[in-house]
Amino acid sequence: MLTQFDWSFYSWEVINGFVLKGLQFSVMLTVVATVGGVALGTVLALMRLSGRTWLALPATVYVNGMRSIPLVMVILWFFLLVPFVIGRPIGAELSAIITFIAFEAAYFSEIVRAGIQSIPRGQVMAGHALGLTYGQNMRYVILPQAFRNMLPVFLTQTIILFQDTSLVYAIGAYDLLKGFEVAGKNYGRPIEAYLAAAVVYFIICFSLSALVKRLHARIAIIR
Repeated sequence: MLTQFDWSFYSWEVINGFVLKGLQFSVMLTVVATVGGVALGTVLALMRLSGRTWLALPATVYVNGMRSIPLVMVILWFFLLVPFVIGRPIGAELSAIITFIAFEAAYFSEIVRAGIQSIPRGQVMAGHALGLTYGQNMRYVILPQAFRNMLPVFLTQTIILFQDTSLVYAIGAYDLLKGFEVAGKNYGRPIEAYLAAAVVYFIICFSLSALVKRLHARIAIIR
């Protein structure tokens, strides 16, 4: 088996011609989905904590519904059904971006909600005592503290998100895994290609996990 293994497959020609393009999309999708997911997730978390049924109920249904469906199914449903609704295809890349933001928002929402609830009630009451409105209290008192506490969890979820970007392979989007797969087909070396993909994903995710651990330790010292 090892005698048939072609180490020459691992060349700059393969990386520059196939892999970098996919890596760029995977990183872009991760960043955009994280920013969009945190923004939408924060809104959903505030809706669930508002105490108003007409806001909390739809947010709860959305979050629990999204978390109950596998991501790959959401990707396929959106990619296949939306063109029938709007009358034209939107492309695999745009479909992946919208789907990831909508899906990850449900998970970020739970992180934000837990972070807000971790802030002592005395902080909330102190804000009200100063005459701050609900929105001002959240903006200036609660959310800054909550986001600092949530940062390691946010980053951990982002690492999981990066791993999940490989699922856009199902709709033909050119991500990191797709880049390796295409290179493997073109050079007739699928084993070398998939092994390299696994190693690259491991190195990226392991490195980011180590950074998250260091950040968590620094935040713990600050506390």
